[in-house]
Amino acid sequence: MSDSLREPWLRGVAFNPAAPSDVLIRLLDRAAGEAGLQMCEGRDLPDAVIDAALRHPDYVIRRALAQNRYVAPARLAPLATDPSGLVRGWLASGPRRYSRWVRPLPDDVLVTLLTAQDGGEDGKLTAKEIIGEIDSSRQIPLSFFRSLAGREDPELRIRATWRWQSLPPAQRAALLDDPDPAVREAAHDRNWALDPERVEARLPSFGARNAFVFATCALSPALVEQCFADGEVLPLARNRHTPVYALDRLARHPDAEVRASVAARPDVGPELMAELREDPVEYVRMCARVHPFPRTWAEYDVIDRVIGHGPDCTCPITEPFTTSDTEPAVGPSPDWFAACAVSGEPVLRRVAASWPGLSAELVETLARDDDEEVRIRLACHHPLAPPPLLLDVFVTRPVHRPHLVALPAFPRTGWAHLIGHPDPEVRALAAADPAVPDPPLEDPDASVRRAAATNPSLSPEAIETLLADPRTAEGAAANPALSVPRLHALLDHCLNGTATLPN
Repeated sequence: MSDSLREPWLRGVAFNPAAPSDVLIRLLDRAAGEAGLQMCEGRDLPDAVIDAALRHPDYVIRRALAQNRYVAPARLAPLATDPSGLVRGWLASGPRRYSRWVRPLPDDVLVTLLTAQDGGEDGKLTAKEIIGEIDSSRQIPLSFFRSLAGREDPELRIRATWRWQSLPPAQRAALLDDPDPAVREAAHDRNWALDPERVEARLPSFGARNAFVFATCALSPALVEQCFADGEVLPLARNRHTPVYALDRLARHPDAEVRASVAARPDVGPELMAELREDPVEYVRMCARVHPFPRTWAEYDVIDRVIGHGPDCTCPITEPFTTSDTEPAVGPSPDWFAACAVSGEPVLRRVAASWPGLSAELVETLARDDDEEVRIRLACHHPLAPPPLLLDVFVTRPVHRPHLVALPAFPRTGWAHLIGHPDPEVRALAAADPAVPDPPLEDPDASVRRAAATNPSLSPEAIETLLADPRTAEGAAANPALSVPRLHALLDHCLNGTATLPN
């Protein structure tokens, strides 16, 4: 066997979608090198392979598995108590590869990581460092912090204060009056942002971050005037604590973006809103009419995630909006999203398309929407988005491709008509489509040739020829048409140095 074939064969087998557990488990051997690590991190895995990786004596295997975004997070739970702090840290930091949507870790895993007394037996990381990783990872849903406020463990109630302004008022009040002094102290410390006098006293220490304070904290009359004097009016227009008297001035500001920010707020009175609906700038008028008065802050937050972002927006896709019968601050109701889906305002239909709970009937309607951004958002956000729409967005909007190809519903067939497309990323998907009668094995682009070699419509003789060619060996080894004995033979050749490669 040529050395030039060993690594391509190993990588190909590692990502062969038809490879059974007994084949993949062999790649956990250190002799498989990077291929085994790439497999543990970069693809969905059968349960038997996950179990073997979780028990593997080499921490680098467990560490790679910790950052797998294809395996259900609940299956990774044992890694939260892994002997290695590096493994715990990688689980806490989340998948390494770019992903717009990071699935939250289960509550029990989060509790384990947040309450650990140490960072692992190897001493590579401290418990505090691991907590820092998970706090910035987007793996903690807001609902988790709200659930912590009522936990018996005071340490968990202290953690609930980390998202202080996102907690409902009743939970904030309970934490401020908690029977545990440490919880009360943490709550009081976090509550400074809602106390105008404390905000004013702490402002000088923030320096260049004053705009953050002006946008999020309760402001004294003196700080409101300072915002106007310093020209920091846009943060003030977006701050939900801004007093009504300041909104009247902001609504008449010469900057249209400031007026639009006021028009989008849910706490603007009907007279001022009527004035903004007559603004000379269409964007301001649109912000004023996207939802009838009165509105809620929950609905404002949802619209704010969408409005003005454009069709190539790749903002992180956070947890789905949740609803509650008792706490309206949690999120808009399903009926509200359904009403948005049939609105005459494109921005509201974009909001509806971004909610994964929308009904199949409304999904079908929005998939044919005249507004391209509605269709793009539906493709990127909704699990029922039809495959032809996913294909169309992949072809027309390259910026969304990394996200789309990772979706479970992304189509692997129906690409044959694109085999001659000028974009090699598109041709590569077409080349792997089993419906393509003649996969382009001589395409000038290496990624297309590699994809063509994975096509299961190829004859066994053609696959053997491709296995012997360094240009196509990896794709051929990933071809699902290869038999299990053949896959084992390839691994025997790579891992054990078998002299011959039997047919």
